[in-house]
Amino acid sequence: MFAAVCGLYCEACSWYIATTEEPERLKRLSKQMNFSEAESKCYGCRSHKRLPYCENCKMFACANDRGIDFCSECDEYPCNILKQFQSAMPHRIELFDNLDQIKSVGYKQWLNDIKTKYTCSKCQSINSTYDLKCRKCGLEPSCNYVTEHRQQIEDYLRKRNT
Repeated sequence: MFAAVCGLYCEACSWYIATTEEPERLKRLSKQMNFSEAESKCYGCRSHKRLPYCENCKMFACANDRGIDFCSECDEYPCNILKQFQSAMPHRIELFDNLDQIKSVGYKQWLNDIKTKYTCSKCQSINSTYDLKCRKCGLEPSCNYVTEHRQQIEDYLRKRNT
């Protein structure tokens, strides 16, 4: 349920964290996107309840139509839709690496491996790409993913907020 068809890790998504643990974050995110709080709830790519953006996901629909579980199983991988999606935001930087690893070691092993990339070394909380400080204990950086991609994340946040 937490391995998206495109290679994203759902448990480290701001929307998933907001839905499952942080109601105030959910209120803030839903207001930013002009969604109701009920619409904003998301339990992962393969769940019964996804964010409106994810409900209309081209990659999910394509994978479903082709009868595959992950984009990396497709003969057209990586397609232009996936390339454009990957390049748009910092939480997608490692998308192709993720998909290649899923194909190589399987999604179960990948889920075990990827979780450590988003886990705070101090309190073991899973953080999103955009949590520069751990959302629970305040450790900075919040996780290895932020350590590796901090500059791209900060550049993106700066552009988004101007």
